[in-house]
Amino acid sequence: MPPRASKRKSAPPNSSSVTSSDGRSVSSKAKIKGLEKIDRLFNTYANSSLGMIDPEGIEALCSDLGVDYTDVRILMLAWKLKAEKQGYFTQDEWQTGLKALGVDSLSKLKKALSDLEKEVEKPSNYEDFYTYAFRYCLTEEKQKSVDIESICELLNLVLGVQFRPQIDSLIEYLKVQNDYKVINSDQWINFLRFCKEVNLLEMHKFANFIFPFAAITQYHKVSFHLHWKSVLAARMKKN
Repeated sequence: MPPRASKRKSAPPNSSSVTSSDGRSVSSKAKIKGLEKIDRLFNTYANSSLGMIDPEGIEALCSDLGVDYTDVRILMLAWKLKAEKQGYFTQDEWQTGLKALGVDSLSKLKKALSDLEKEVEKPSNYEDFYTYAFRYCLTEEKQKSVDIESICELLNLVLGVQFRPQIDSLIEYLKVQNDYKVINSDQWINFLRFCKEVNLLEMHKFANFIFPFAAITQYHKVSFHLHWKSVLAARMKKN
């Protein structure tokens, strides 16, 4: 008598082990396909002779994303890609960064820029991004400092939205002082601490009263300038 067939249903195959006709798992094929799409997007903007996205390619990318080349979100993208050289994205940086963002197309990347802003704003990420912004400006080998003009532009880009009164006064001071021609990384970090610790009530008092009436209240303007000059100079000389 032949053995009776079992009525128990066999367990469904594990999705992670499902294979296609060519023997590769479905999840593996999906990953490869996603990577291919990331690479195709990279090749759209890459300089083929350099094997990387150069400044011209980044400008083209910005145009397609609908953002300005100087938009802080492009700096945030460079931070996410861990780009080592200003104005250039290597294929490895591009792959790693876009996989971390979970995007493989231009439309997804455009949407991800808003999420990237929120990610950078987290306290656990912001100081790392701020520190990276300075390193990204070190374009020469063994360079350890950045010129005042570039620092002013970077301060406005990175901190201007959050700390407008402090940054306006800080930039004003940096442009008129003669003690420093360049800024090092320790001084750069101190600028962030200055913005966080400065008395905002006092800052608003001066910002709202003095500058609109500078011609009438020159004495107060000078007093304001000397006050913040002493505060900033003291912080910078610590380094």
